[in-house]
Amino acid sequence: MASDSLVYLPPMAAEVYGEGLPYAPENWPEEGDVWGWRTGRRVVPNGTHFQDRYLYLPKRLYQLLKEEKETPEPASGSGSSSRARKQHIFASKLGVKGYVIRHYPDTDLKVFFDSFSWKIPALTTFGSPVPIAALPIRQISEEARQANCLLVFKCNANNEGCPSVVLEKIECLHAMPCDICCTEPNFCRACSCMLCGKTVSTEYGSYSYVKCQVNSGTGICGHVSHVECALQCFMAGKVEGAMMLDAEYHCRRCDGRTDMIPHVSKIMQTCKTMDSHDEILKLLNLGSALLRGSEKPAAKDLLDRVELTISKAKSGTNLEDIWKEDDNGNDVMDVTVNEVKKEWGPYMSIPFTVNLDDDSYEIMKTFRKSQELEYKMVEETLFSQKNYLNNLNEQLQYEISILNGRKSSSSSKLSVKERKKQMKREMDKYETMRKVAFGFIRTPYSIIKKHFGFKPN
Repeated sequence: MASDSLVYLPPMAAEVYGEGLPYAPENWPEEGDVWGWRTGRRVVPNGTHFQDRYLYLPKRLYQLLKEEKETPEPASGSGSSSRARKQHIFASKLGVKGYVIRHYPDTDLKVFFDSFSWKIPALTTFGSPVPIAALPIRQISEEARQANCLLVFKCNANNEGCPSVVLEKIECLHAMPCDICCTEPNFCRACSCMLCGKTVSTEYGSYSYVKCQVNSGTGICGHVSHVECALQCFMAGKVEGAMMLDAEYHCRRCDGRTDMIPHVSKIMQTCKTMDSHDEILKLLNLGSALLRGSEKPAAKDLLDRVELTISKAKSGTNLEDIWKEDDNGNDVMDVTVNEVKKEWGPYMSIPFTVNLDDDSYEIMKTFRKSQELEYKMVEETLFSQKNYLNNLNEQLQYEISILNGRKSSSSSKLSVKERKKQMKREMDKYETMRKVAFGFIRTPYSIIKKHFGFKPN
């Protein structure tokens, strides 16, 4: 089947799971082996087919993989390559190629990929408010399903501070099955960040991370991520392009979305109970990053309050005065200015009517707008470089798998060597681009001009 021809293929909706032709192999590598497929959320810019699509191993190969996982391996220091060999869900052609080459080195890859269509036509533009589970439930045993339901009684990461242990007496929401990350050793969906794998902190109301409460129909997702990690991975806040987030969080595990406005509101309330300027600023900056650029009126209003509070905290205002309001709801800074005006009284030849608080706020508001162009430019450039690096890394891993799966040749070794050099050059470029984090004013002009195409005045 021609993979590039979409004319005669049935279009599919987002997040649909199926088995076999035309979007997955059948009767390969043995008779009766039927592969599974699933569509993602994103489509290509012209809307013809899905940018995200996934391929699942047949049940027989999946069972063999589970048995292989249960067999202890000798320590070799190659944990990442071992996980790659045991992968059973593939999100890219390179991943599928690597699997086939490792396990079936004599396979003609062209014939294999011509037997089905890798591209899946998109039915319509999508934005389903109720995402479905990212795994085909038919692949998950009842025993595994029951094990995941006991999430609140045991922490796989052996973390004594895990919410699943601390809140074990509270009736838990049924958790959806997960055999992707939750089968990894020392990973707990309740306290291990989905994006970096590190344990989340439960300090200050646990607002430094977000928990996905989306119900897929088989239970809530329940996976957590650091807010900082989600922002760095463009999975939270305001994100343009195919992701299209607006003050939201996108869960990588189930593709569910969470409104982050209530999360930031709770951050504001939590900060009122804190006694450290530094900790207050840390949390408020997270809240500001989640709301910045949002088109939602509620998010804009909340962002104004957050940034005003940040400016007060940075100016050294007493903690009590940061949150203080008078009986009319006016900010304490307004009251202070009014008292000064009364004291000046008859000595003022011109009425002093400027409210310093409002004036400072308007200045900051105008300044923020002036920075939006620079922010978007940096965001798009860094995001593009990040994607390029990811693609290079996939290509490098593919070439390494070829080198390991067949007899070594000088051309293969040279190809891997050159790819590593290219990766180093691009990583050096990315490290140089990271200096823009200190602001355009502190970034060398040569970097801004060369990597961002921007000429500051």
